Amino acid sequence: MTMGLQGSLFGAAGETSLQPLSAVRRTPLTDGAWIDVLPGWLAGADTLFERLSEHVPWRAERRRMYDRVVDVPRLLSFYDEDDELPDPALNEAREALSRHYADELREPFRTAGLCLYRDGRDSVAWHGDTIGRGSREDTMVAILSIGAARSLALRPRGGGQAIRRALGPGDLIVMGGSCQRTWEHAIPKTGKPVGPRISIQFRPRGVR
Repeated sequence: MTMGLQGSLFGAAGETSLQPLSAVRRTPLTDGAWIDVLPGWLAGADTLFERLSEHVPWRAERRRMYDRVVDVPRLLSFYDEDDELPDPALNEAREALSRHYADELREPFRTAGLCLYRDGRDSVAWHGDTIGRGSREDTMVAILSIGAARSLALRPRGGGQAIRRALGPGDLIVMGGSCQRTWEHAIPKTGKPVGPRISIQFRPRGVR
């Protein structure tokens, strides 16, 4: 699949490379949750977007919602811990995250889930990654965003004041501590004209 992406105004094209994770900045939330954010972690994000959009075997899914089956409003691809990742840049990113968070996480990131948001109509509803260990244990989910900028919204589970983080090409956000259990996150739909975006989620074993 080839998708047109308007080039970044900030030089996100070119060869891919990672910036030091020592520049990441942490924001404490509530109930032991936190997020780390590093804008522009990946240089060459537009180049990686073009490679992944073309070479990843994207699939559409349908899921039951209440009394009907609906289309999932994004395309998906998942790489389990024994699967070969679709691009060397993802191996480098996963290894860098595992090294940086080794003392806190005490295990490596293992899997990679990819989501392709084709335009502003594609989205993901409020949720936490609570399939498996995330429902009962503190863990981490690291998201690398490439392509068009979209907002990631977070709010306390059960309702409360939402916060938003605009994720541009190459930006990293890591949700840690109790975040998957005590907070929810979403990519809201938008009526604004936006281009396609790929979200790459790195998780430890047993977290979905």
